[in-house]
Amino acid sequence: MTTFQPLPSRSPSASGPSTRTPIAVAPGDGIGPEILRATRPVLAAAGAPLTYHEITVGEAAYLSGVTSGVPAEAWDVVRRTGVLLKGPITTPKGSGWKSVNVTIRKTLGLYANVRPCVSYAPFVPGVDGMDVVVVRENEEDLYAGIEHRQSQEVVQCLKLVSRAGCERIARHAFDYARAHGRRKVTSIAKDNIMKLTDGLFQRTCAQVARDYPEIEYEHQIVDIGTARIAVRPKAYDVIVTMNLYGDILSDVAAEVAGSIRLAPSANIGRHAAMFEAIHGSAPDIAGKDVANPSGLLLSAVQMLVHLGHGEVATRIQNAWLRTIEDGVHTADIHREGHSARRVGTQAFAEAVVERLGAAPQKLPAARFASAPAPAARTEEPTAPTFAPQQKKLKGV
Repeated sequence: MTTFQPLPSRSPSASGPSTRTPIAVAPGDGIGPEILRATRPVLAAAGAPLTYHEITVGEAAYLSGVTSGVPAEAWDVVRRTGVLLKGPITTPKGSGWKSVNVTIRKTLGLYANVRPCVSYAPFVPGVDGMDVVVVRENEEDLYAGIEHRQSQEVVQCLKLVSRAGCERIARHAFDYARAHGRRKVTSIAKDNIMKLTDGLFQRTCAQVARDYPEIEYEHQIVDIGTARIAVRPKAYDVIVTMNLYGDILSDVAAEVAGSIRLAPSANIGRHAAMFEAIHGSAPDIAGKDVANPSGLLLSAVQMLVHLGHGEVATRIQNAWLRTIEDGVHTADIHREGHSARRVGTQAFAEAVVERLGAAPQKLPAARFASAPAPAARTEEPTAPTFAPQQKKLKGV
């Protein structure tokens, strides 16, 4: 195992109170509190100039009688800071309270969900060289959860898709590709069957693509697109897709890359942003010090880039890469018979802190810009001009 010489960590006090960025933090449910406890010391040791305002959302809020899962005082903090770092939230299956993730995304207008899915092979089993970013529309589609009961035996879920929502997410995907030197954007939908909703998405993406002539554009149907991501992920660069498809596709891509527990995500809107791991709350392993904090830690790296703290983000990302290279692995990615050392949640975070200032030896080193990443667009999508139309009944 290669030795390393960490550079001195920048002291958190190096940034005075006037230069520190306030953020909201929500521990979440299940393993959320312990992976947040592992993440915050890494941020502090790396010198992240942040001031934390902790809020309670999710199961504890519901059980206390807050039907939305987000107390009024939590909304106040998130709106004031404009940034939320959140642990996973428990959402009951088949019944019970509504997803607090959906509530936060829709209330704050976090229309773009950005999920990088990167391989760290051979240190974590995955497709070597895979580097795919899924840009998911975050407010519309079936995932909005607008459901009705038509009868005792028939229920309905509304699939609402707007041209403005399609244009927003398409431009975000192309802006992301342009800012990060990506060469291709693939839109994915089921427009051969759902010709109005998914057809609107596909047509809008194709129209937006014309404004980015330097970026290759293609469109695929979601079923074959998902199959190809599973077997030929290196054929993709940036994927832009609808809400429900994006949730499924990004989980598939993250698992193909190595593990869903390593995948971060950013939820970006015009006035706020939320950062969270894409995995669930895993209540079955909560409190056992076995959860992998990487998804939340790498989400915090995305947050630092978003806030313009690229230097700190680079330190943390490279220390994390070196930790993975050095074989310090949590149970979910540990392989018996290999030289990797199996550690718990907190010990993994401590290993990352020890390597702050070190760089990976084989995996590509990170280098994030000091300026903030391209933010969400502040202007509304341009409204098309429609000719007056006559409505005719053509069938039942």
